[in-house]
Parts: sequence; structure tokens; C-alpha cells
Amino acid sequence: MSSISVRWKRPYMIYRRSGHSGIQLPAISLGLWHNFGGIDDFTVARDMVLTAFENGICHFDLANNYGPPPGSAETSFGRILLNDLKPHRDELFIASKAGHDMWEGVYGTGSSRKNIIASCNQSLQRTGLDYFDVFYSHRYDPDTPIEETMQALIDLVRQGKALYVGISKYPKEQQEQAYTILRDAHVPCLLSQYRCSIFDQKAKQANFDCAQSNGSGIICFSPLAQGLLSGKYNKGIPANSRAAKPTGFLQESQVTEERVEAARKLDEVATERGQTLAQMSLAWVLNDPRVTSVIIGASSVDQLKVNLGAINNLEFSTEELKRIDEIVQKPTISF
Repeated sequence: MSSISVRWKRPYMIYRRSGHSGIQLPAISLGLWHNFGGIDDFTVARDMVLTAFENGICHFDLANNYGPPPGSAETSFGRILLNDLKPHRDELFIASKAGHDMWEGVYGTGSSRKNIIASCNQSLQRTGLDYFDVFYSHRYDPDTPIEETMQALIDLVRQGKALYVGISKYPKEQQEQAYTILRDAHVPCLLSQYRCSIFDQKAKQANFDCAQSNGSGIICFSPLAQGLLSGKYNKGIPANSRAAKPTGFLQESQVTEERVEAARKLDEVATERGQTLAQMSLAWVLNDPRVTSVIIGASSVDQLKVNLGAINNLEFSTEELKRIDEIVQKPTISF
């Protein structure tokens, strides 16, 4: 794929407003959690980023620890930005985060002011950016006062290193506290990031209403349940899949027959809708009007293009939603 050298013209993409802000994000965003690290094929990573941009995805989701090795996804994105997308910086919305294990020593993890500020500075260096559009606290850290973490985010905005701030995976009580602290400092929480899929509906029940009532947009990750809702496990565990690897977020033990059977039944619903299972699973998350955007991963341009097709059919009938609920209502299916 050649460098993007002409003015970008927005293709067909749905954009949604983030909470009470003036920011609109594409319904589908690209996450660089997997397949963009130093061990991955850079040419493929570059093609996926440029294809995403050419198809209306202007929001790219990073974190300081994405790789492997940690930090390398930001470095890869920085190369793509420098060589291909630099003229389009003002058309991009770039996110990063800090809070999980990153470097050796006592300051390389957690959500202290020390870690948040240092992490942002390092991430800006790796990406070559002057600022992030949004910078997140990647997780609630029970060992750090929430006031300290939020003040660090507030100061990043006031220092010009981030335009907006967000939180990720915060429990409801701390979620509410974070909103209050940020709102009182006139740096409201732009986005709240939570895991959500047909197989994992806990955040819908516990966190979405709190975010909406506080004016925060909601962005969802892992909408395909780490691949279980992609259809790839419907006939067993492929040799090159995440579940086949000894490390990772989807273990072989999680690919249970009950979940696979549920995925097969969901696939039947998707086929009747004229969609792949992955497309329907993305559409299901986006069917919630509280959701601003859903973050997808990709391992190839073809996979990315197929998943982008989800926006062509986001509507569900009452009967379809009922069938989906009946398929996944068993507690052993939920993550």
C-alpha cells in the first residue's frame, strides 16, 4: 500500500458523539493491542492502519504497554504517522493509556502521579506526537489515592500533553469518584472504556448508566470475546490462534464446548441477518445507544475490511435480541 498523499475524503462511516462533548468518533475504532508490536510484521501493521484510515476510522487506540515488547506498538504507530499520516494529524484522534506493568522498578506500574506523567512523556516520544487526543488511566489502582491519579490526568491536559482524559475498567464506585474529581476541575471525563461483548455483559449492567449520566462517552473493547465470537473456534482451536498459545488473554481452558456451541447458534442468527458472526457481534455492542464506539483488533487487511461491514446492519429486531439472550443466558458462558 502506498503512502496516503491526497486529501482524505471521508468514506461511508457512522460517527457518534462522545457523551456531552463536541467530539465525534467512528462507530468502529482500531485498537493496536495485538499484531502491531515489535515481533509482528510491520508491513502488515502499516497496511491495516492505512486501510482503516481510508475507510473512515480516524480513532486509533494505543497503550504504553502494547506490544510485545511493551511500548513497541506505539513505536510502530509512530513510524506510520511520520511516514504516511503526518499531513493528516488534525484528522486523527489518537489515544494512549498508562497503569499496567511497563518497566522495571517500583515506578513502572500502577497509577501514581509518577507513573502517569512519566508514561505519557515516554509514549509521546515513542509516537513522535506533541499531544494525545485522549490519555487514559488504564486501570483503577487500589494502592494509589484516586485523587492523585485524577490530578495527574488533569495536569496532563493543563500541560498541553493531552486534549482530553479518560478512564478504563474502573469499578462503579471509583468510576463515580473519578467523574466528580475531573468535573470539579473542569476537565470532564471524555471516554470510559470497558470490556463488552455478547459473552460479557457485566459492564452494560454495572457501568454504562453511570457513564451516561455523568456525560462520559463509552467505548468498548474485546467485542469478539478474544476471538470466541469471530467464528474461528467453531470447529476447534486453530494452531495459530490465541487460545493455542501458552500465554495470552484467551486460554485453551476458556474455549469450552458450551461457549463454542453458543457461538455456533449465534452464527445461525448472524447468517439469517446476512452477516458474519463477528459483524453481528460488533453490531450487537453498537446497538446500545449509550456506546460511542467499539474497538476492534485485526491481524490482516482482509479481516479488517470484513469487520468494517458490521456498520451496514446495526438494527436488531426484538425477536433477534430475544434469541441472542436465550443463547447466552447460561452463567457458564459469561466471561
